[in-house]
Amino acid sequence: MNDEKTWVFQVQSGNDDAFTFLVEKYQNPVYNLCYRMVGEAQAAEDAAQETFLRAYQNILRYDPERSFGTWLLSIAAHYCIDLSRRNKLVFVSYDQDDKHFEFPDPETPDPERETMFVEERERIQVLLKQLNSIDRAAIVLRYWYDFTEAEIAQSLSMSLSAVKSRLHRGRRALGKLWQEKTMQPSVERMSYETPAF
Repeated sequence: MNDEKTWVFQVQSGNDDAFTFLVEKYQNPVYNLCYRMVGEAQAAEDAAQETFLRAYQNILRYDPERSFGTWLLSIAAHYCIDLSRRNKLVFVSYDQDDKHFEFPDPETPDPERETMFVEERERIQVLLKQLNSIDRAAIVLRYWYDFTEAEIAQSLSMSLSAVKSRLHRGRRALGKLWQEKTMQPSVERMSYETPAF
């Protein structure tokens, strides 16, 4: 039995301290999923806390045949979908704390590349918020967490064909939105301006 299953078994047996190990192991993946879903740091923290609370409250219903990580992330995804449906507000984070510059080789830093990466990440977050919450969840689980289509179907309680359809629709929508955002409007010279401009 691996450590994770041991911790889950201990929590199911009443050992609350074992849940701390599970929280420490999964706090970053859960927060990152929530952030991708809700798009705002404080809301993501709240959603992550709610996810762990719900997991703790429902730990006896956890099926040990299933991956604990998949089960936990599906709780997070469902909570964020519900939150999105209730709020119907668009949050975009421009919090300076979210911008971390890490250079793999301190002797050859490339600030321009890092800045472009941060800007691209923000653009993707804005585009994700334009998808409906279930399509967004499917896309995030597939491309940020490498869930298989079957795992997404299980996590979101939908058929495999519905997952494939939502992934296809989500990719097309993101592609279209990306193109719309990257196309530069043509600048027309006013007739009274000089040829130099």
